[in-house]
Order: sequence, then C-alpha cells, then structure tokens
Amino acid sequence: MLYAIISEDVANSLERRMTARPDHLARIETLRDEGRLVLAGPHPAVDTENPGDAGFSGSLIVAEFDSLEAAQSWADADPYIIAGVYAKVIVKPFKKVLP
Repeated sequence: MLYAIISEDVANSLERRMTARPDHLARIETLRDEGRLVLAGPHPAVDTENPGDAGFSGSLIVAEFDSLEAAQSWADADPYIIAGVYAKVIVKPFKKVLP
C-alpha cells in the first residue's frame, strides 16, 4: 500500500538540511530503485521553486510500504530526523486516484 510521509521543518533548517541531504537522498533513491517511490520533494518556504536562503518548510514522500508500521519505521530513521531538520512527521495511508 502507498503511504504519505509529510514532514514539517524546524525554523532555520536549511544548513541542517544541506548537511544531511546526501544521506537523505540516498534512502529515497533506494525506494526509487526498488520501484516503490511515487514522488518525493521539499516544500519551498516561499512561493518559488528555488527559495535560496529562505529554505524549505518541510517535505513530502509518497511510497509503497508493507504496512503503516513499516512506513513509520522507515520515516523514523530518516537522516533529517537525526540531524534535527524535522519538527514533526506524519505518516498515513495514501490512495492514489489520479493520474
């Protein structure tokens, strides 16, 4: 089943994000390589694709996991959590309707 991992950053997270980003992306690339990733990306803190120093306010990952518990466990091990980037992470089932 698909699960949405919706993360909210702490204030001024950009430096922490950049430090932990390679490890964070490596985990997401593994999901992609396994054919389990639907989409992933950050939420710019301002209304532009390239927010510069404004940074990001959070992230969204939609991927396939065996269970809610497996998705939560995967999310809990994210390098962004370890680095203190995320203030809050919500994991919940997701039903893709379109496209």
